Amino acid sequence: MRTCKRAGVVPGGFEPPSQAPKACMLDHYTTGLHPLLNSRKLNIVRSVEMRRGLAVVPAAVPAFLPFLLALFLLSSVLTPLHIAAVGAPHSPPSLSAFASASASASASAAGERPVVFVLKIEGEITEGTYLDISEGIESAEKEGASAVLVEINTPGGLADAMLKTSESILNAKVPVVTYVAPEGAICASAGSLILISGHLAAMSPSTTVGAAMPVVIGAEGVQKADEKTIKFFAAHFRSVASARNRNETQAERFVTENDVLSEKEALKRGIIDIVAADESELLRKIDGMNVKVSGENITLKTKDAILYFREKSLRSRILEVLSNPQIAVILLIVGIYGLIFGFMSPETYVPEMVGAICVVLALYGMGFFSVSAFGILLIVLAVILFIAEALTPTFGILTTGGAICLVLGALLLPKEPFMFSEGVFEGFLMTVVGVGVASAAFFLFAAAKIIRIRRKKPKVGELIGRTAKVIAEINEEGGLVKVRGEIWKAKSVNGEKVSEGESVEIVGREGLTLLVRKRQ
Repeated sequence: MRTCKRAGVVPGGFEPPSQAPKACMLDHYTTGLHPLLNSRKLNIVRSVEMRRGLAVVPAAVPAFLPFLLALFLLSSVLTPLHIAAVGAPHSPPSLSAFASASASASASAAGERPVVFVLKIEGEITEGTYLDISEGIESAEKEGASAVLVEINTPGGLADAMLKTSESILNAKVPVVTYVAPEGAICASAGSLILISGHLAAMSPSTTVGAAMPVVIGAEGVQKADEKTIKFFAAHFRSVASARNRNETQAERFVTENDVLSEKEALKRGIIDIVAADESELLRKIDGMNVKVSGENITLKTKDAILYFREKSLRSRILEVLSNPQIAVILLIVGIYGLIFGFMSPETYVPEMVGAICVVLALYGMGFFSVSAFGILLIVLAVILFIAEALTPTFGILTTGGAICLVLGALLLPKEPFMFSEGVFEGFLMTVVGVGVASAAFFLFAAAKIIRIRRKKPKVGELIGRTAKVIAEINEEGGLVKVRGEIWKAKSVNGEKVSEGESVEIVGREGLTLLVRKRQ
């Protein structure tokens, strides 16, 4: 949904002031998602031993989590687009507000008001973040915006995405103002480089910046990266600060000493240029300031500017989810489960289909950060141990080993240096441990069911006299019948052929093959 909050705001996207419409229109789109999930009962040609064991491991279980992930993805990408004027609240206004905005728009001199594009960096910095910022800057350049305002509130993220986002800002052909907002926001680790990359940098009261020492994730938790990596990032921070005439020494200390500064300290030490409570105050303060863009001195004209809040594109939202290491790990594990259960379950297609999709998405997402082959090997080994526990119960021995391998493999999977705060790792660790515990619990439950079933005596004799349906033609080589939801091998007692779909009566058995005859 695209909304208009004050006079001069253009619905449906930015238009030059000379083409600004006289009234604002509200277009409301309601999208309903009605997934239809069809299930089919799994039937397996199996021996009595298999009937007493494998039947308790449902093949459709691995498909449940991917559907939840799909719904999460859809809900995240279908966020409405809104446009707001300076000083207006960010929440969607009421219908009366739209009417008031429409009336005032008719009387305003829209052609005299500059336009500032607003881009937001919220949450972890991933490939989707870079794509959103680069697309937003490119759009602002094409539309002739007066400036781009990048609002930052992030704990950090991927090092490669940080470098690419900073590069996009440094090479922008339109003035870019980086701004840590709202009050209480943080600009940790990777966000620090993005902040100092702007032509002008600002912070809201009660915000912080810094703690940019690169770290790596291992079996022992988060550890600082090697000296070579730290020196590289320290030099890069220093270089960017120099290009923007900021305090090079302090920028370097963000990496080497993990310094953290408040907005007042950052202003005093030459990391930022302005402290402003909100966008309105910020635009008033930077109005008339001179910045150098692509070698040319430009005087900012931002007083009474229209703020165009550009929401993320569908592509950037998808990349933001897939390039998140937590999501990539979950997709990989679920994908492997789906493929294994699918191969173990003849004539079923949902597990292997979902598994293949998840594996492909996981590999695509992991392509945006370096991964450890050893971590992948441990995850595969964990799944094999879980399956082995279900087939040959060892009273939890293999499950314990599988859970350990799964947690270690997931922790070791991301290989590249990360630029995030300690809280992000805690969330990643909780995700990994949760997946490991859930997997172990499921396979322990399956193993317990198998043991219970195997202790029961087979009751094949109860099939005698029952009616079965032929699902594969019975000829001299035999065929298949379905009875009580189970599929058995069968052959005719008199050697006659029985076509598929006909009903037969079970009159006996030879080992694991039922003897049948046409039902009269």
